[in-house]
Amino acid sequence: MSAPTQASGSAALELRGISKHFGVVRALDAADLTVQYGSVHGLVGENGAGKSTLIKVLAGIHQPDAGTIRVDGVAHASFTPRQIEQAGVHVIHQERILPGSFTVGEALFLGHELHKGPFVNRRAQDREAARLLHTYFGLQLPPQALIRELSSAQQQVVQITRALLAKPRVLIFDEPSVALVQREVTQLLQIVRRLRDEGLAIVYISHYLQEIESLCDTVTVLRNGRHVAQVNPRTTPPYKIAQLMVNRDVGEMYPKTVVPRGAPLLQVRNLHLGGAYRNINLDVHRGEIVGLTGLVGSGVKELVRSIFGLLPPDGGEVQLEEQPLRLRSPVQVARQGVALLPEERRRQGVALDLSVLENTTIASLPRWTRWGWLSRQKEVRETGRQIAQLDIKTPGPDATVRELSGGNQQKVALAKWLSRRSTLYLLDEPSVGIDIGAKVEIYRLIGQLVKDGAGVLILSSDLPELLGLSDRILVMHRGEIVGDFLPKDIDSDSILACATGASSSAIATTPHHEELADALH
Repeated sequence: MSAPTQASGSAALELRGISKHFGVVRALDAADLTVQYGSVHGLVGENGAGKSTLIKVLAGIHQPDAGTIRVDGVAHASFTPRQIEQAGVHVIHQERILPGSFTVGEALFLGHELHKGPFVNRRAQDREAARLLHTYFGLQLPPQALIRELSSAQQQVVQITRALLAKPRVLIFDEPSVALVQREVTQLLQIVRRLRDEGLAIVYISHYLQEIESLCDTVTVLRNGRHVAQVNPRTTPPYKIAQLMVNRDVGEMYPKTVVPRGAPLLQVRNLHLGGAYRNINLDVHRGEIVGLTGLVGSGVKELVRSIFGLLPPDGGEVQLEEQPLRLRSPVQVARQGVALLPEERRRQGVALDLSVLENTTIASLPRWTRWGWLSRQKEVRETGRQIAQLDIKTPGPDATVRELSGGNQQKVALAKWLSRRSTLYLLDEPSVGIDIGAKVEIYRLIGQLVKDGAGVLILSSDLPELLGLSDRILVMHRGEIVGDFLPKDIDSDSILACATGASSSAIATTPHHEELADALH
């Protein structure tokens, strides 16, 4: 799978004193990184700590202002992208860079086409593409499928496989698991370990400290553009790494706000959608956080989309505060007080090229309008209030959202609905792709929502997150809710067993769950 490498333990990469400025912003400040062959080196830090900038300097996308890069002991002031790949260093970027109009076979062999005489042998490329995808990932993916037709996870798999074709000596993964489901993450980690065992040097960037702990041999912590620590994750627990990242005590990872449960807010009865879910019954009360989880294909995504009017159901009833919720369009649902924080925040949650102010007020324009005229003064006042309340780190209300870190983009997406004064919040993977500090802040904001009387339904594949935040946890399997748990009565393994259909005995049997447990048995 990989090219011969140096002996394990010898330095593959050495970055010394790397600095990079963008105008007055100091992205990197004499940062260091040393990666050895035959190891997985974790790189962690908050959003804005300099991780992506450091990798882009190494990849030749940015030129450093100062510092030295050594590959196999050979010093370079900078690289072009082509030079760094010729040196055997390949980067799997977080943002997909494959041409959407190419087939899988064409994308895999881009720049390394297979020929039959003077012509590209597309049939051979397709055969080899199918074989490679099956070998590396056990994936049956049509080689003639277009890249733009693939899911984010499938595009990630193709991108990784393409890098492996070049037989790299050093492989850098920039947040590779963000778009993957748990089964795919497990496969990815197995491949990374296998590559390490073959002698490659691996740099693994992730916000998921569980992955860092289980996978990495060494971890470098960046903060404010500087290297602040290098630790052994086997002996340094995740919470200590988190404290190094944010330079403060993060306290409880999941700050739980205890709020008396109020009146029913959302009531779903016998909701069904052909091929997606059926017989869905659930309640969310004021002051309550209800967790929802399930594997891909379980119907959880479709259910949340239906409640927000994006995917109208075939039948059933949904009420909000005892009034029928009209599910024929998201506009109607939002007007009745429901908010959706989507997983794909950059594509669906915010308008990247609009300002923080425009994003914050766009869902509640009538509040700032009089006689058809927008009041800039009112918009500025409301945006300032949201920036202060959510602690959004931005140069100002007129800064474009694209300039902000992932965690702050997520806060802006939430500010949009807070400005509208929604009563029910549907949060789809609210902490995906944001750093540990931003996660804790988002969790505290969720606690404040229920404290203020709202109801929250969280869809998450992060089981510790659900256990730490939820008052109740619902589990879906093959289109039905098959588990209704209290967090104190369950653990991650039992939730996963329920989600896979491997166990019905794991269902909690607390008094208000007895009927459900009896039905499953």
